[in-house]
Amino acid sequence: MRGRGILHKIVSLVIFILLEIAMLHLVSANADLQRIWIARGSHAFMGTVWGASESVRHYFTLSAENKKLARENEELIQQLAKAQQRLRQARIDTTATDRHPGYTLTPAEVVKISRNKQHNYIILNRGYEDGIQEKSGIITPYGVVGIIDAVSEHHAFALSLQNHDISISARLGLEGGSGILVWDGIHSNGAVLKEIPLQYHYQPGDTVYTSGHSLLFPPDIPLGVAGGSRVINGATNEITVTLFQDFSSVRYVTVVHNDSFDEIEGFKE
Repeated sequence: MRGRGILHKIVSLVIFILLEIAMLHLVSANADLQRIWIARGSHAFMGTVWGASESVRHYFTLSAENKKLARENEELIQQLAKAQQRLRQARIDTTATDRHPGYTLTPAEVVKISRNKQHNYIILNRGYEDGIQEKSGIITPYGVVGIIDAVSEHHAFALSLQNHDISISARLGLEGGSGILVWDGIHSNGAVLKEIPLQYHYQPGDTVYTSGHSLLFPPDIPLGVAGGSRVINGATNEITVTLFQDFSSVRYVTVVHNDSFDEIEGFKE
């Protein structure tokens, strides 16, 4: 019995020692895990602190960055405005490249135009201070636009070709019959060439020009293309014309004034 008691004590001691060793191992392992957790926690904390400090620094430099961007935007806007001005002047100048002897040509810009009425008008940014006179024609590289009706110091009021009060002298082809060209009252690029004698033959697609029989416009300005026709009172042809000028995009024009207008008009008196 006594031997068994000693053996039991020895076994108990061995188990105790083994348990102590296991406990020390666990403590050692747990210490490593704790160090890892502490390290991770400290890194996360430092990251948060660093991020917050960067945000604060960025906030205080944001005002300076905004001012810099504002200055750059202002410079770009000024450069764009200068480029647009150069382009605008170049476009105005191109409308006066074709010189018509005996006529004074003045480039101008449309500041207002009506297109949805039966009596449409145009306002230009040139007036008598710029040499603009009443009874002057308005043209573009694509044809006739209108006639100056009234002039102020810096602006001119004109009747558009899309106006039932306007008619111009026009000719079929370079040597065809002459007649009166008027707006058809319907289409933005539609016109009618009236009073063409029946003996003058033409083909659809022939070009219609200014005749030169008017004091307002130089001769041989292309106006449009002839289309179908009908006989009026058995004596004349009335021909549809598709104009070259698109009135929805008129902006830069040339005012033409006959230098001999007053002298020729004087013969009527």
